[in-house]
Amino acid sequence: MAEITTAEKRTVSVDSPSGGLSTRDLILVAVLLAAGAVLKLTVASFLTFGGMKPNFIIAMYALAIILTRPRIPQALVIGLIAGLMCQLPLLAATPLANIFSETVGGLVCGLAILVPLRFGKVDANPFATTFVTTIASGYAFVAFLSVANGIALPAALAAYSVMVVGTAVFNAILAQILVVPLRAVLKR
Repeated sequence: MAEITTAEKRTVSVDSPSGGLSTRDLILVAVLLAAGAVLKLTVASFLTFGGMKPNFIIAMYALAIILTRPRIPQALVIGLIAGLMCQLPLLAATPLANIFSETVGGLVCGLAILVPLRFGKVDANPFATTFVTTIASGYAFVAFLSVANGIALPAALAAYSVMVVGTAVFNAILAQILVVPLRAVLKR
């Protein structure tokens, strides 16, 4: 008599048992970083105001960190990857500066998501986190350039303040708008 065996359904676990990012989270981070790169290459050119361009890569990695809520070292790595992406020939404006500044931004974003900012039903954390992340990244970028080019840091910070703060406001508004539909789609 032949023995009949039944196959069990295979499943892929998307949760990381070690408390790290799940496969689903990693895919989300990759998609958002890619979207940031595409937006930086295309849309940013049309949204230039007085020499200031929005930095969609910062907005997207901040959004990725807000949505996935990684541990601090993981947030740091997300920022580092974003900085490395900025070194690609089509995206690079200043060699090496973005690696430093986006790593700082990733660290700040990872810390900022830990601060609850709810006002009634409104979660202001995406706005505040993205704003602080962009400020940290922007000023880290300026500090790197200042040291690399031998420019006095206070003068460099003053010269770039309008650009850094303007970009931070734009990124914060963008993240606050996008987080609502993304959370709904992702059920988070």
